[in-house]
Amino acid sequence: MNAFQYRLATSVDQAQQTLASDAEAKLLAGGMTLIPALKHRLLAPTQLIDIGRLPALRRIEREAAGVWIGAGMRHDEVARSSVVQQVAPALAKLAAGIGDAQVRARGTLGGSIANNDPAADYPAALLACQAVVVTQRREIAADDFFLGMFTTALQADEIITGVRFALPQQSAYAKFRHPASGYAMAGVYLADFGGGQRRVAVTGACAGVCRWPAAEAAWAQGLGTSVFDHPDLLSDLHAPAAYRAQLATLMFEQALAALV
Repeated sequence: MNAFQYRLATSVDQAQQTLASDAEAKLLAGGMTLIPALKHRLLAPTQLIDIGRLPALRRIEREAAGVWIGAGMRHDEVARSSVVQQVAPALAKLAAGIGDAQVRARGTLGGSIANNDPAADYPAALLACQAVVVTQRREIAADDFFLGMFTTALQADEIITGVRFALPQQSAYAKFRHPASGYAMAGVYLADFGGGQRRVAVTGACAGVCRWPAAEAAWAQGLGTSVFDHPDLLSDLHAPAAYRAQLATLMFEQALAALV
């Protein structure tokens, strides 16, 4: 691990000013991705700006049209939140199944989506639930936020303050966990907003989270769907592309059965 300066942020504005003045500085929230990267010398930041304890990032609130979850809320806190369990049980279930107990105790919503790991769970929930990512300067629809593997629409000095989730009439999430890491080898989130508006988001199977239009159409028409197909299907030492496609199809069927 390379040497760096540790700074405990006192506000979002102060953290943003440090980021803007130092292109090599990095934010630290839960550290579940950042710390391993530092240990393996994949990153060598000059400063770590700890935003994990900022009160502005640590609240969950029911809103008129949805639910607000602060970027600093840890996965376990989201899973145990009575608000989330009441209005978005599928989201609470998703959070409860992230990684292992240690990851859930430290990892944060903001860190997960800012990193945009292709095997992360939260991106599927954001995309299916028409979520809006809120930063200190703007709001970004989930459809425009996730750009590809480890890539988002965030600017270099932009800080996620929270996510506003719309609340579907029905939703469900099913994933096939990697047996060692608990990450999604394929995960599918279904959200039914009524009036024929149904969204299906897939994570783990491709280079980035994506919608599955064919499954959305089949679901709306009460038909069975064909095997998941996408030009960026992942193929690695854990599973070939064809296997991941089958897993995504099976996870869609399991999530659909959970709704019934």
